[in-house]
Amino acid sequence: MSYSIAIVGATGNVGREMLNVLSERGFPASQVIPLASSRSIGREVFFGDKALKCKSLEGFDFSSVDICLMSAGSGISRELAQSIGAQGCIVIDNSSFWRYHEDVPLIVPEVNAPVLDAYMARNERMNIIANPNCSTAQLVVALKPLHDAAIIKRAVVSTYQSVSGAGKAGGDELWHQTRGIIVSDTPEAVTFTKQIAFNVIPHIDVFMEDGYTKEEWKVLAETKKILDPKIKVTCTAVRVPVFVGHAESVNLEFENEISADEAQEILREAPGIMVIDKREDGGYITPIECVGEYATFVSRIREDITVENGLNLWVVSDNLRKGAALNSVQIAETLIERGLLLPKVT
Repeated sequence: MSYSIAIVGATGNVGREMLNVLSERGFPASQVIPLASSRSIGREVFFGDKALKCKSLEGFDFSSVDICLMSAGSGISRELAQSIGAQGCIVIDNSSFWRYHEDVPLIVPEVNAPVLDAYMARNERMNIIANPNCSTAQLVVALKPLHDAAIIKRAVVSTYQSVSGAGKAGGDELWHQTRGIIVSDTPEAVTFTKQIAFNVIPHIDVFMEDGYTKEEWKVLAETKKILDPKIKVTCTAVRVPVFVGHAESVNLEFENEISADEAQEILREAPGIMVIDKREDGGYITPIECVGEYATFVSRIREDITVENGLNLWVVSDNLRKGAALNSVQIAETLIERGLLLPKVT
């Protein structure tokens, strides 16, 4: 069986990665349709070695499309996702708009794939599946097997997020500022609130009334929805001068006893995880080493000596892949593998 698949936002960073991941993983696609705004009609994108010309999203008929991977921002998702779903097309949305809707599942396949079984069995459904925030996706992949083993009570997360999380403009700003500083130009902050080159900024997304930023709130809310509403989660989200790859320092407190050695063995056997944890110089993963990789990498696994049943972890992943494009494609693959989606045209 093969499936017709559309990519909304195909010219963006994540849209291009979706096309790359679909090709690399040999997704059973009978047709791949790149869609974009009117200003990008005819622009070429690549699916493997095949050049595809973008079609206009406006007025596009999704009635013969099986799956729509959407990464064009919350505004487009709010406006179009329901109408696309109503045409019998499964929308896998990468924006934040549908993540907290009670009738929309928020999915990381390694963590909560069975949620899709109940959702797809419903006669009345929106045909929308949400992809989590980039920081949440890699976090819950690492937390799930440990939670199953010893029950996480509390998680304290500090993120170190690359500029690609802010789109192409974020990468351009880091590049231009870095180059400018080298030639003694004054760096101008446009995309970020302060200079990002040679700096870190403890501010991602808008501030909320309680002092948290929206990015930090996403990690809290999404971890609870995906993994367990009983887990207490707090987060500080920081933008760092790295082009691609998010890192997280994670402190965990468990209900039951778990040692660092036990955690390492559990994580080594868990899906989607690669443990690189040698207690020596360079025996850990950094963001630059995870670029283009599928895995969520875990390093620096050690016991927290200040609390009973505590662990510290260092979690790193390519945010354009596991944090966005890869997870979206994995959701589509999971629907197929679990027999939950048949192609409209066979």
